[in-house]
Amino acid sequence: MKKIKKNDEVIVITGKDKGKKSKVLSVLPEKGKLFVEKVNVVKKHTKPGQGTPGGIIDKEKQIDVSNVMLICNYCKKPVKVTFEIVNDKKYRKCKSCGELIDKK
Repeated sequence: MKKIKKNDEVIVITGKDKGKKSKVLSVLPEKGKLFVEKVNVVKKHTKPGQGTPGGIIDKEKQIDVSNVMLICNYCKKPVKVTFEIVNDKKYRKCKSCGELIDKK
């Protein structure tokens, strides 16, 4: 199980976008990278193609998992994550307030 999943809210703790809070768009667990909305944005020059206009577009690049921290839904702070097994299911748990993050 991963500590950070798609649609989690995270805060960037290092780099040029330090302090930005945003949502995770996708996760690449085999590389230890993730795409975060409006973080690590670069300009990409594209040629016009069939049905697509050319020009300069803004695109998110991947960021390392170690550069972000999960924001807890309950205490609204950046937290470390531990795991807890409840009824043979594994849940993520906030290390600060002790609440289960995944439990719905």
